[in-house]
Amino acid sequence: MTESLTIALTKGRIEKSTLDLLEKAGFDMSFMADKGRNLIFESPDKKFRFLLVKAPDVTTYVRHGVADLGVVGKDVLIEHPNGYLEMLDLNFGLCKFAVASIPSFDPNDHKRKRIATKYPSVTTDFYNKKGEDVEIISIQGSVEIAPVVGLADAIVDIVETGSTLKANGLEVFEDICRISARLIVNPASLKNKPRVLPFIKKIQAQVGKKEVPFQ
Repeated sequence: MTESLTIALTKGRIEKSTLDLLEKAGFDMSFMADKGRNLIFESPDKKFRFLLVKAPDVTTYVRHGVADLGVVGKDVLIEHPNGYLEMLDLNFGLCKFAVASIPSFDPNDHKRKRIATKYPSVTTDFYNKKGEDVEIISIQGSVEIAPVVGLADAIVDIVETGSTLKANGLEVFEDICRISARLIVNPASLKNKPRVLPFIKKIQAQVGKKEVPFQ
């Protein structure tokens, strides 16, 4: 009997793009068409099981071996870097980390800045590389208002179209790094499950090795 592969996915756009990619790779994903409120799906041939979870939890399921593989944004991997192997850049879910603020902000001002963000690891690493000591203010909700109301000098956040920033009177001052969806794997699954590596190679044949830039 073929052992099933369990794949953890983030519900939403990454999930849809992943299923499209698997279809192109020759896998029948029609059993995922009518999801309703279900969070666990098994293919009729028992070859695949999908878990729909929150983005930060993808790494948790893979790290603990509950999922063999996971698809999640690089933003999550930077904040949760341990317990898995990053195998492929899938070239979808493209966006970037950036520093943004109100127009009067001066990124070259040498005073100690207060930076509001949901991504403390990314922010700390970026400013450490610049040799700047900043105060990180952790915010879980709408970070865009922080510079407007004076809570912070600037924010570090994910930027896709920039429309949310613009709507709140902010602009991008510095790009930090490109973000895209990545395929990760549990190290024990890679070693012990014979189907894992051929699956990864099938996906790689579809996405190639060339990085698609974020425009």
